[in-house]
Amino acid sequence: MHIRHLQVTDFRSWEHADLPLTPGPTVLVGQNGRGKTNLLEAIGYLATLGSHRVATDAPLVRHGCERALVRAAVVNEDRELTVELEINPGRANRARVNRGAVGKPRDILGILRTVLFSPEDLALVRGDPGERRRFMDELLVQRAPRYAGVRADYERILKQRNALLKTAGKKKGAARDDPYALSTLEVWDNHLSVVGAQLLAARLDLVADLGPHTTAAYAGVAPDSRPAKISYRSSLGAALPEGYGVPDGKRAEPEVLTGLLVEAMAQVRQQELERGISLVGPHRDELEIILGEAPAKGYASHGESWSFALALRLASYELLRREAGEPVLLLDDVFAELDRRRRSRLAEVAAGAEQVLVTAAVDEDVPGELAGVRFTVADGEVRSA
Repeated sequence: MHIRHLQVTDFRSWEHADLPLTPGPTVLVGQNGRGKTNLLEAIGYLATLGSHRVATDAPLVRHGCERALVRAAVVNEDRELTVELEINPGRANRARVNRGAVGKPRDILGILRTVLFSPEDLALVRGDPGERRRFMDELLVQRAPRYAGVRADYERILKQRNALLKTAGKKKGAARDDPYALSTLEVWDNHLSVVGAQLLAARLDLVADLGPHTTAAYAGVAPDSRPAKISYRSSLGAALPEGYGVPDGKRAEPEVLTGLLVEAMAQVRQQELERGISLVGPHRDELEIILGEAPAKGYASHGESWSFALALRLASYELLRREAGEPVLLLDDVFAELDRRRRSRLAEVAAGAEQVLVTAAVDEDVPGELAGVRFTVADGEVRSA
């Protein structure tokens, strides 16, 4: 898979950019603040419908403009599709494929797959659990785009259930035990457990498959460090069936997990009413990242944290490559942050990718293995170097 052409209009700092691309390495060189990262962010947004830098769409639109456009010609096994996304903050985004409108923006997911490594990835190790849940879910959607709908349904149901819990929890005495309110809550319990079980099962299988790649990638970039591994910690606790979410274990069964989630919700019903929030489900789970026998967060050095973040991205790339062909690899200003050994390992993997886009402030930051097509980014323009 590779991108043949990228166009952006009113995206971030860019009034317009038109970038022809080829397979192999492409390097964008320019001083910080010139828009290099914005171009990689636009590509990543087409692939995931999300930004690695901000949580909302408004900052993606150039100041003073109403919308932004991102368009790319994507070649996959000799078939070319042009995918376009119109970003409309405060309104529904719109997507097109080969100039024809699609039903929902998420219908374009899977046309372009990317793996992006950036300085923000340090939050995968040092950030809160939400960062790691987002990492799992974004990778899950790239692996199987239908989970974008599952994820959206889960978030919608969770919001409705939390609102009901908050309302019921404010009632006093017998009013809290109102049969109608409790029966309504049971309906939402069932909805949340069915959709939550689908998301949970997919995450468990993802972690089981990603784990060996992560361990191997970490050993490659930090061979003198402690061994690394990942595991999934569920809000189901000990009720989670043995063998789920571990390499060579059992594939997770949504039907089984549905029943377990319903039972777990019933056990914490009183606590949920008192607090007005849902205490069981994938939104409470955690991807545990472990060095030796200790959690990496709080115990890993700066270098070990960088190594683990890099290992998670390299593992993601390897998993997607083996399952559905090579994704486009995006490396955003990361070589300046890495020592010689980590630079060398990342360059080795990147050099073998079908297409890799690299940003750097100066040419010296880019390893020789990635010498390829070069562009200079300056003064609102992208020029061939």
